[in-house]
Amino acid sequence: TRKESSAASDVYKRQGTIDTMSNATSSVVDNKVVLAAKDDAASFVATGGAVRGAHLETALQHIRARMPALHADDAQLAQAILAN
Repeated sequence: TRKESSAASDVYKRQGTIDTMSNATSSVVDNKVVLAAKDDAASFVATGGAVRGAHLETALQHIRARMPALHADDAQLAQAILAN
């Protein structure tokens, strides 16, 4: 149905955004600061943003400082960290 098609399209768009974020952050994800945030990123994603660990906060600052043109929210960056 049209509703199912729209929902599938939304999932595809979100996955495309995550893939784009993942590709854009791949160069900084190899950094120790970002690698140390994987567990915190997983907790953040799993709790819908309720749990924000110190490692994740540091990694988000690190990514944004090195990629100021990147317009992504915390959830998108956390998923990109996990995707790498």
